Amino acid sequence: MAFKVISLFAGIGGICLGFRQAGFKIVWANDNDSAACRTYRQNLGNSYLVEADIRKIPAEIIPEFDVLAAGFPCQSFSIAGRQKGFLDKRGNLFFEISRIVDARRPKVIFLENVANLINHDNGRTFLVIYNSLVQFGYNIYYKIMAADQYGNLPQIRKRIYIIAVRDDLAYIKYTHPEPIKLTLFSSDIINRKQKQDGNSYYTGDKYEYLAEKMRQRNAIYRITDTEIRPTKNMMCPTLTANMGTYPDRVPVIWDDFGIRKLTLRECLDFQGFPSYFTFPDSVSISDAYKQLGNTVCIPVVRRIAHNIYILLENALHG
Repeated sequence: MAFKVISLFAGIGGICLGFRQAGFKIVWANDNDSAACRTYRQNLGNSYLVEADIRKIPAEIIPEFDVLAAGFPCQSFSIAGRQKGFLDKRGNLFFEISRIVDARRPKVIFLENVANLINHDNGRTFLVIYNSLVQFGYNIYYKIMAADQYGNLPQIRKRIYIIAVRDDLAYIKYTHPEPIKLTLFSSDIINRKQKQDGNSYYTGDKYEYLAEKMRQRNAIYRITDTEIRPTKNMMCPTLTANMGTYPDRVPVIWDDFGIRKLTLRECLDFQGFPSYFTFPDSVSISDAYKQLGNTVCIPVVRRIAHNIYILLENALHG
Protein backbone atom coordinates (compact mmCIF):
# COMPACT_ATOMS: atom_id res chain seq x y z
CA MET A 1 0.00 0.00 0.00
CA ALA A 2 1.25 3.49 -0.85
CA PHE A 3 0.66 5.63 2.21
CA LYS A 4 -0.05 9.29 1.44
CA VAL A 5 2.15 12.23 2.40
CA ILE A 6 1.70 15.99 2.30
CA SER A 7 4.77 18.22 2.46
CA LEU A 8 4.74 21.73 3.93
CA PHE A 9 7.60 24.15 3.16
CA ALA A 10 8.57 21.62 0.51
CA GLY A 11 11.40 23.66 -1.00
CA ILE A 12 13.02 21.81 -3.89
CA GLY A 13 11.55 18.51 -2.74
CA GLY A 14 14.25 16.84 -0.67
CA ILE A 15 11.84 15.47 1.93
CA CYS A 16 9.40 14.44 -0.81
CA LEU A 17 12.16 12.51 -2.60
CA GLY A 18 13.16 10.75 0.61
CA PHE A 19 9.57 9.64 1.27
CA ARG A 20 9.05 8.64 -2.37
CA GLN A 21 12.15 6.47 -2.24
CA ALA A 22 10.71 4.78 0.86
CA GLY A 23 7.50 3.87 -0.99
CA PHE A 24 5.17 6.76 -0.04
CA LYS A 25 2.95 8.69 -2.43
CA ILE A 26 3.17 12.49 -2.28
CA VAL A 27 -0.37 13.81 -2.77
CA TRP A 28 0.11 17.50 -1.96
CA ALA A 29 3.04 19.86 -1.44
CA ASN A 30 3.33 23.56 -0.73
CA ASP A 31 5.94 26.28 -0.82
CA ASN A 32 5.86 30.04 -1.23
CA ASP A 33 9.30 30.48 -2.83
CA SER A 34 8.86 30.86 -6.58
CA ALA A 35 12.42 29.83 -7.49
CA ALA A 36 12.28 26.73 -5.27
CA CYS A 37 8.92 25.78 -6.83
CA ARG A 38 10.44 25.99 -10.32
CA THR A 39 13.17 23.56 -9.26
CA TYR A 40 10.58 21.29 -7.62
CA ARG A 41 8.38 21.22 -10.74
CA GLN A 42 11.26 20.37 -13.06
CA ASN A 43 12.29 17.37 -10.98
CA LEU A 44 9.18 16.10 -9.19
CA GLY A 45 6.30 17.35 -11.31
CA ASN A 46 3.59 19.96 -10.96
CA SER A 47 0.34 18.03 -10.49
CA TYR A 48 0.13 18.45 -6.71
CA LEU A 49 2.45 21.38 -5.91
CA VAL A 50 0.66 24.49 -4.62
CA GLU A 51 2.74 27.67 -4.78
CA ALA A 52 1.12 29.88 -2.14
CA ASP A 53 1.44 31.28 1.37
CA ILE A 54 0.52 28.43 3.74
CA ARG A 55 -1.16 30.95 6.03
CA LYS A 56 -3.80 31.51 3.35
CA ILE A 57 -4.56 27.82 2.71
CA PRO A 58 -7.51 26.32 4.62
CA ALA A 59 -6.66 22.94 6.12
CA GLU A 60 -9.92 21.51 4.76
CA ILE A 61 -8.90 21.80 1.10
CA ILE A 62 -5.81 19.59 1.52
CA PRO A 63 -6.47 16.06 0.20
CA GLU A 64 -6.55 13.01 2.48
CA PHE A 65 -3.16 11.98 3.84
CA ASP A 66 -1.48 9.70 6.36
CA VAL A 67 1.73 11.63 7.07
CA LEU A 68 2.39 15.34 7.38
CA ALA A 69 6.03 16.14 6.59
CA ALA A 70 7.64 19.53 7.05
CA GLY A 71 11.13 20.95 7.09
CA PHE A 72 9.85 24.19 8.51
CA PRO A 73 11.96 27.36 8.16
CA CYS A 74 15.00 27.04 10.36
CA GLN A 75 16.97 30.28 9.96
CA SER A 76 15.33 31.77 13.04
CA PHE A 77 16.60 28.85 15.17
CA SER A 78 19.99 28.33 13.53
CA ILE A 79 23.33 29.13 15.16
CA ALA A 80 24.27 30.69 11.82
CA GLY A 81 21.25 33.01 11.98
CA ARG A 82 20.19 35.59 14.56
CA GLN A 83 18.26 33.01 16.57
CA LYS A 84 15.10 35.05 16.97
CA GLY A 85 12.97 31.91 17.09
CA PHE A 86 9.25 32.56 17.39
CA LEU A 87 9.89 36.32 17.36
CA ASP A 88 10.84 35.86 13.70
CA LYS A 89 7.88 35.45 11.33
CA ARG A 90 9.65 32.41 9.85
CA GLY A 91 9.70 30.79 13.29
CA ASN A 92 6.01 31.53 13.68
CA LEU A 93 5.31 29.38 10.64
CA PHE A 94 5.52 26.33 12.91
CA PHE A 95 2.06 27.26 14.14
CA GLU A 96 0.75 26.71 10.60
CA ILE A 97 1.83 23.10 11.03
CA SER A 98 -0.02 22.83 14.32
CA ARG A 99 -3.09 24.46 12.73
CA ILE A 100 -3.24 21.75 10.07
CA VAL A 101 -2.47 19.00 12.59
CA ASP A 102 -5.31 20.23 14.78
CA ALA A 103 -7.74 20.18 11.86
CA ARG A 104 -6.68 16.93 10.21
CA ARG A 105 -4.96 14.75 12.84
CA PRO A 106 -2.63 12.75 10.56
CA LYS A 107 -1.38 9.35 11.70
CA VAL A 108 2.25 10.48 11.74
CA ILE A 109 4.08 13.82 11.66
CA PHE A 110 7.66 14.17 10.40
CA LEU A 111 9.56 17.39 11.19
CA GLU A 112 13.14 18.37 10.36
CA ASN A 113 15.09 21.34 11.64
CA VAL A 114 18.52 22.53 12.71
CA ALA A 115 20.08 20.74 15.68
CA ASN A 116 20.15 24.01 17.62
CA LEU A 117 16.35 23.94 17.81
CA ILE A 118 16.60 21.77 20.91
CA ASN A 119 18.72 24.37 22.76
CA HIS A 120 17.22 27.57 21.42
CA ASP A 121 16.01 29.96 24.13
CA ASN A 122 17.23 27.54 26.81
CA GLY A 123 15.03 24.78 25.44
CA ARG A 124 11.79 26.76 25.60
CA THR A 125 11.31 26.82 21.81
CA PHE A 126 11.52 23.05 21.57
CA LEU A 127 9.17 22.69 24.54
CA VAL A 128 6.54 24.80 22.77
CA ILE A 129 6.78 22.53 19.71
CA TYR A 130 6.77 19.36 21.83
CA ASN A 131 3.77 20.44 23.91
CA SER A 132 1.89 21.64 20.85
CA LEU A 133 2.02 18.14 19.36
CA VAL A 134 1.33 16.36 22.65
CA GLN A 135 -1.83 18.38 23.25
CA PHE A 136 -3.24 17.11 19.95
CA GLY A 137 -2.71 13.52 21.04
CA TYR A 138 0.70 12.43 19.77
CA ASN A 139 3.63 10.46 21.14
CA ILE A 140 6.89 12.22 20.33
CA TYR A 141 10.21 10.71 19.26
CA TYR A 142 13.15 12.94 18.42
CA LYS A 143 16.83 12.57 17.70
CA ILE A 144 19.72 14.61 16.37
CA MET A 145 21.31 12.76 13.45
CA ALA A 146 24.46 13.54 11.49
CA ALA A 147 24.58 13.07 7.73
CA ASP A 148 27.76 10.98 7.86
CA GLN A 149 26.49 8.64 10.60
CA TYR A 150 22.92 8.13 9.39
CA GLY A 151 23.00 8.96 5.67
CA ASN A 152 26.42 7.78 4.46
CA LEU A 153 27.13 11.30 3.22
CA PRO A 154 30.53 12.97 3.85
CA GLN A 155 29.03 16.28 4.96
CA ILE A 156 29.21 17.86 8.43
CA ARG A 157 25.49 18.29 8.95
CA LYS A 158 23.49 17.60 12.10
CA ARG A 159 19.73 17.99 12.12
CA ILE A 160 16.98 17.21 14.59
CA TYR A 161 14.25 14.87 13.36
CA ILE A 162 10.95 14.82 15.22
CA ILE A 163 8.49 11.98 14.67
CA ALA A 164 5.03 12.28 16.22
CA VAL A 165 2.76 9.21 16.23
CA ARG A 166 -0.96 9.61 16.92
CA ASP A 167 -2.00 8.18 20.29
CA ASP A 168 -4.28 5.50 18.85
CA LEU A 169 -1.22 4.02 17.12
CA ALA A 170 1.00 4.33 20.18
CA TYR A 171 0.92 0.58 20.79
CA ILE A 172 3.31 0.33 17.82
CA LYS A 173 6.66 1.84 18.72
CA TYR A 174 8.57 3.94 16.24
CA THR A 175 12.31 3.22 16.14
CA HIS A 176 14.99 5.57 14.85
CA PRO A 177 17.44 4.30 12.23
CA GLU A 178 20.72 2.94 13.57
CA PRO A 179 24.06 4.56 12.68
CA ILE A 180 25.76 3.15 9.59
CA LYS A 181 29.35 3.06 8.41
CA LEU A 182 30.51 5.89 6.16
CA THR A 183 31.60 4.37 2.86
CA LEU A 184 31.16 7.41 0.58
CA PHE A 185 33.96 9.96 0.72
CA SER A 186 34.52 13.46 -0.61
CA SER A 187 36.94 12.05 -3.16
CA ASP A 188 34.03 10.05 -4.59
CA ILE A 189 32.13 13.30 -5.22
CA ILE A 190 34.84 15.84 -6.09
CA ASN A 191 36.89 15.26 -9.23
CA ARG A 192 39.92 17.52 -8.90
CA LYS A 193 41.26 16.44 -12.29
CA GLN A 194 38.26 17.75 -14.24
CA LYS A 195 38.06 21.43 -15.08
CA GLN A 196 34.79 23.11 -14.16
CA ASP A 197 33.00 26.15 -15.50
CA GLY A 198 35.30 29.16 -15.42
CA ASN A 199 32.93 31.09 -13.15
CA SER A 200 33.68 28.59 -10.38
CA TYR A 201 37.33 29.69 -10.12
CA TYR A 202 38.79 32.57 -8.16
CA THR A 203 41.20 34.95 -9.85
CA GLY A 204 43.20 38.09 -9.07
CA ASP A 205 43.51 39.40 -5.52
CA LYS A 206 40.91 36.96 -4.19
CA TYR A 207 42.88 34.03 -5.55
CA GLU A 208 46.10 35.34 -4.00
CA TYR A 209 44.39 35.81 -0.65
CA LEU A 210 42.88 32.32 -0.66
CA ALA A 211 46.10 30.69 -1.88
CA GLU A 212 47.91 32.13 1.14
CA LYS A 213 45.32 30.68 3.52
CA MET A 214 44.65 27.33 1.84
CA ARG A 215 47.86 25.40 2.46
CA GLN A 216 46.34 21.91 2.33
CA ARG A 217 45.79 21.09 -1.33
CA ASN A 218 43.52 18.09 -0.70
CA ALA A 219 41.23 19.71 1.90
CA ILE A 220 37.79 21.31 1.69
CA TYR A 221 37.65 24.80 3.17
CA ARG A 222 34.90 26.62 4.98
CA ILE A 223 34.83 30.43 4.68
CA THR A 224 33.27 32.44 7.52
CA ASP A 225 33.32 36.09 8.57
CA THR A 226 36.42 35.49 10.66
CA GLU A 227 38.43 32.67 9.09
CA ILE A 228 39.17 30.27 6.28
CA ARG A 229 39.83 26.79 7.62
CA PRO A 230 39.87 23.20 6.42
CA THR A 231 37.33 20.72 7.69
CA LYS A 232 38.37 17.58 9.52
CA ASN A 233 38.60 14.20 7.81
CA MET A 234 38.03 15.65 4.33
CA MET A 235 34.36 16.24 5.12
CA CYS A 236 32.25 18.80 3.28
CA PRO A 237 31.31 21.74 5.54
CA THR A 238 27.63 22.21 6.33
CA LEU A 239 25.93 23.56 3.23
CA THR A 240 24.03 26.65 4.37
CA ALA A 241 21.32 28.84 2.88
CA ASN A 242 23.59 31.89 2.98
CA MET A 243 25.65 30.32 0.18
CA GLY A 244 23.15 32.08 -2.05
CA THR A 245 23.46 35.40 -0.26
CA TYR A 246 27.23 35.50 0.21
CA PRO A 247 28.93 33.70 -2.71
CA ASP A 248 32.06 33.25 -0.61
CA ARG A 249 30.11 31.00 1.76
CA VAL A 250 30.22 28.17 -0.78
CA PRO A 251 32.93 25.70 0.35
CA VAL A 252 36.16 26.01 -1.67
CA ILE A 253 38.85 23.59 -2.81
CA TRP A 254 42.05 23.38 -4.80
CA ASP A 255 41.79 21.34 -7.96
CA ASP A 256 44.33 20.81 -10.75
CA PHE A 257 43.26 24.09 -12.36
CA GLY A 258 43.11 26.48 -9.42
CA ILE A 259 40.94 27.42 -6.43
CA ARG A 260 37.21 27.08 -6.92
CA LYS A 261 33.85 26.76 -5.25
CA LEU A 262 32.05 23.45 -5.01
CA THR A 263 29.79 23.15 -8.04
CA LEU A 264 26.02 22.81 -7.82
CA ARG A 265 26.31 19.16 -8.88
CA GLU A 266 28.83 18.46 -6.11
CA CYS A 267 26.54 20.11 -3.55
CA LEU A 268 23.61 18.04 -4.82
CA ASP A 269 25.73 14.91 -4.36
CA PHE A 270 26.74 15.94 -0.84
CA GLN A 271 23.00 16.14 -0.03
CA GLY A 272 22.29 12.76 -1.63
CA PHE A 273 20.20 13.91 -4.61
CA PRO A 274 19.79 11.55 -7.57
CA SER A 275 21.92 12.14 -10.66
CA TYR A 276 18.94 13.27 -12.76
CA PHE A 277 18.17 16.18 -10.43
CA THR A 278 19.04 19.55 -12.03
CA PHE A 279 18.19 23.23 -11.69
CA PRO A 280 16.08 25.05 -14.30
CA ASP A 281 17.79 27.68 -16.44
CA SER A 282 15.36 30.21 -14.95
CA VAL A 283 16.84 29.69 -11.46
CA SER A 284 19.89 31.85 -10.76
CA ILE A 285 23.13 30.34 -9.46
CA SER A 286 22.69 32.19 -6.17
CA ASP A 287 19.14 30.89 -5.75
CA ALA A 288 20.29 27.36 -6.54
CA TYR A 289 22.99 27.48 -3.84
CA LYS A 290 20.45 28.89 -1.38
CA GLN A 291 18.05 26.05 -2.20
CA LEU A 292 20.81 23.50 -1.62
CA GLY A 293 21.53 24.92 1.82
CA ASN A 294 17.84 24.90 2.71
CA THR A 295 17.18 21.32 1.68
CA VAL A 296 17.78 18.00 3.47
CA CYS A 297 20.07 15.00 3.30
CA ILE A 298 17.85 12.65 1.33
CA PRO A 299 19.30 9.31 2.54
CA VAL A 300 18.65 10.25 6.18
CA VAL A 301 15.04 11.17 5.38
CA ARG A 302 14.61 7.97 3.36
CA ARG A 303 15.79 5.80 6.27
CA ILE A 304 13.43 7.55 8.70
CA ALA A 305 10.57 7.34 6.18
CA HIS A 306 11.24 3.61 5.78
CA ASN A 307 10.76 3.10 9.52
CA ILE A 308 7.57 5.19 9.44
CA TYR A 309 6.31 3.01 6.58
CA ILE A 310 6.93 -0.11 8.64
CA LEU A 311 5.03 1.42 11.55
CA LEU A 312 2.04 2.26 9.35
CA GLU A 313 2.02 -1.20 7.78
CA ASN A 314 2.06 -2.80 11.22
CA ALA A 315 -0.83 -0.56 12.24
CA LEU A 316 -2.74 -1.49 9.09
CA HIS A 317 -2.33 -5.23 9.63
CA GLY A 318 -2.31 -5.20 13.41
